[in-house]
Amino acid sequence: MNTFAEIISPILSISSRQVAATISLLDEKATIPFIARYRKERTGSLDEVQIAAIDSEYKRLRELSNRKETILKTIDEQGKLTDALRQRIEACWNSTELEDIYLPYKPHRKTRADIAIEKGLLPLAEELLKQRPGKLTASAEDLQGARDIIAQRIAEDERCRNAIRREFSYSAIISTKPVKDKAETPEAQNYKDYFQVREPLKRISSHRLLAIRRAEQEGFIRVDISPDQEKALDKLAYIYLRAQNEASYQVELAMEDGYKRLLKPQIETEFAALSKEKADTEAIRVFADNLRQLLLEAPLGQKRVLAIDPGYRTGCKVVVLTPQGDLLHHDVIYLHNQQSMQTLQTLIQKYRIEAIAIGNGTASRETEQMVKIVVESEKSKVESRPQVFVVSENGASVYSASKLAREEFPDEDVTVRGAVSIGRRLMDPLAELVKIDPKSIGVGQYQHDVDQSRLKESLQQTVESVVNAVGVDVNTASPYLLTYISGLGPVLAQNIVQYRAENGAFRNRKALMKVPKMGAKTFEQAAGFLRVSDGDNPLDNSAVHPERYQLIERMARDLQCKVEDLMHDGNLRARIDKNRYLSEDVGLPTLNDILHELEKPSRDPRAQLEEFHFDEHVHSVEDLQPGMVLPGIVTNISAFGAFVDLGVHKDGLIHISEMADRRIKDPQEVVKLHQHVRVRVLDIDRARGRISLSLRQIGN
Repeated sequence: MNTFAEIISPILSISSRQVAATISLLDEKATIPFIARYRKERTGSLDEVQIAAIDSEYKRLRELSNRKETILKTIDEQGKLTDALRQRIEACWNSTELEDIYLPYKPHRKTRADIAIEKGLLPLAEELLKQRPGKLTASAEDLQGARDIIAQRIAEDERCRNAIRREFSYSAIISTKPVKDKAETPEAQNYKDYFQVREPLKRISSHRLLAIRRAEQEGFIRVDISPDQEKALDKLAYIYLRAQNEASYQVELAMEDGYKRLLKPQIETEFAALSKEKADTEAIRVFADNLRQLLLEAPLGQKRVLAIDPGYRTGCKVVVLTPQGDLLHHDVIYLHNQQSMQTLQTLIQKYRIEAIAIGNGTASRETEQMVKIVVESEKSKVESRPQVFVVSENGASVYSASKLAREEFPDEDVTVRGAVSIGRRLMDPLAELVKIDPKSIGVGQYQHDVDQSRLKESLQQTVESVVNAVGVDVNTASPYLLTYISGLGPVLAQNIVQYRAENGAFRNRKALMKVPKMGAKTFEQAAGFLRVSDGDNPLDNSAVHPERYQLIERMARDLQCKVEDLMHDGNLRARIDKNRYLSEDVGLPTLNDILHELEKPSRDPRAQLEEFHFDEHVHSVEDLQPGMVLPGIVTNISAFGAFVDLGVHKDGLIHISEMADRRIKDPQEVVKLHQHVRVRVLDIDRARGRISLSLRQIGN
């Protein structure tokens, strides 16, 4: 472990002590949210991002360690494992270097060089490599075989491989050309911007590279990555050519063949993978950032909600939900139909509706217009006007057809389930969105083209991070939400729901220990992120961990007050002398967290929800004109810009160059997902259905 800590420390610029402490906690099966929140003294207050990075590097090194064992065993079985080779392999912690060391010993299919060696041409190859002067007497066939041996040796030589890698890093160009038979097909037109690409590999943007790779995978283009060939060969010549004679000429021929046939394709594959990995990392980061913002979207809270899934031909599905999200009633209405408007009025009055959620899909604007007419007419008939919100439908259809939705609403069809999801998403986006595969939520960039295992792991960590940062009420949370709580998982989450169904609401956190399979270690990991509102202990509705309750009770005794008094009286908290409560386990980071939580127990880190209204005069792309300044909602963020819903059934794009009056590297410097913005229309390409927007000189 200490070796791993010493290797990871310089990579992440985190002290080896902090890395070692984090690795120790990870080995103890502590989760990342738990470590970041409740073990700051041990890690030196590392945050979740740093802990996740350590976890990733730790896993990589363990995999590399296993790979080294396999390599050592394979070479040993060949009888070629010397002490020096063993020491070199054991000391190597770079996967590329390790594979280069292993390459000459790696089992492979019979090559031209292997055949030449079987013919006894190895001595001739060795003699040629000495490049002595004199006339060659070997036959052309034997010389060819000797060159094959030399070519493979050059391709497997670490010095040569590293020299070509350096040249690839410095001068590699990625270029494309269309596949003739497919270039003229209608499907290929989506990729015509990538038919004649030629640019430095080190400068190509992640989204552009992923688009090129998708076009290549679908067979529309061919891709090549090559450095300057003359410079690459010069680097090999510096290593292998020592004279100018007939033998040197044979070595030079072998060197060129080894480069073109073996070495260049191998390093090209390596750099294609590295560039793809880099692009994946950026795309996954963008997706995770977007997902975090989406999950942290402002909740309406527990209100009586009427939700509408808009539609033209089959009508709009309407559902009424209790403040807890339970389905009370469902109906179907039709746009601007007098009877339907009367139905809406009746439902609003009968169920004392406090908010209306409208899906943002087909017919959304028309539905919103009809709802507003009804709501305005209701002013004198209800206690207060229901707020009207347009809600993203992304993923609602996926949820409505899922096994999970069928279990929740076995007697309802997909349209009812979809409308319920829209309403619940308004009330608590986090609780509803955890039920949907993040890739179906519609906030990614080339999410189907990136490494799926890496994407899944990143998104899983993001959901866990947000759920634990917000915390959940153990008496109302669904099993799907509880699954993401630190230390739990599907089985325990279901056990908690089952236990409260059979025994009633939890009165305190201690009662969780009665849940089947809830052990002390799991309780330690989960307790601080679970809330018990209106329970026996007010601290149970806070992020204070139960292991610190005695400390807070001691503070209260010292001030001759109750714990509740500390939570409501700022003057009492100001009198606490933190130095009195410092210990080996409890330092200033933990004490500051405790006092902050006592000040605002069970605080929700999410913002307050605000109503939004599109421009009433703009309903379709045909209504847009260059120069218009319009309200919009940011629907997706990529590395090259942000997409904005203007209420015209087609999102516009703010390119990164139009996002600010200064140069920026990341759109997230300027906008956040679902942010309300005002944008200027730059251009409308009606033929291609593209809307160009700008944020410059708008003053959002």
